[in-house]
Amino acid sequence: MRTNVQLRELTMDERLSVEKLARSRTAETRLAERAQIILAAANGDRPSRIAEGLAVTRSMVYSWIKRFNADGLDGLHDLPRSGRPATYSAAAVAAVIATALTKPQDLQLAFGSWTLDRLATYLNQQKGIGIKRSRIDDILIAEGLRWRTQETWFGQKVDPDFAEKRGASKRSTRHRQRKVS
Repeated sequence: MRTNVQLRELTMDERLSVEKLARSRTAETRLAERAQIILAAANGDRPSRIAEGLAVTRSMVYSWIKRFNADGLDGLHDLPRSGRPATYSAAAVAAVIATALTKPQDLQLAFGSWTLDRLATYLNQQKGIGIKRSRIDDILIAEGLRWRTQETWFGQKVDPDFAEKRGASKRSTRHRQRKVS
């Protein structure tokens, strides 16, 4: 009795690749399972027997055989899934990363290092990229960059004019007068 779907004849290279993938312990489980379906079909097993042996549905066996017939080994991989399009273009993300890696002094800015707020303000005002600090943080983390949250206060100050810009210190408590005895 003929089934609804027949696996096309495999080339020698395809057969070797499918066998390797079906036995693989490091490949994704779903890819190995799909390769096992194709290998069983290539060995002449019926789709119902393949489904029973691998504990999958017959319709799943049919769909992977169809995908393999159409696209070969590439057909065993997942198709891109639909979803929300990227909020920021690749150029905007590249500008965020490039700016974060640039010293503020090289851009004639008055501070010694970036903070997320400074970076967001600069990107919005100078580059025209309206981006929130939380998204900047996500982009930098995804790029593998560790974010420094504060400037150093050890050794030489980051801003040489810090003392002048800061102004006079204010006392938080009133000066206590001493009693004269």
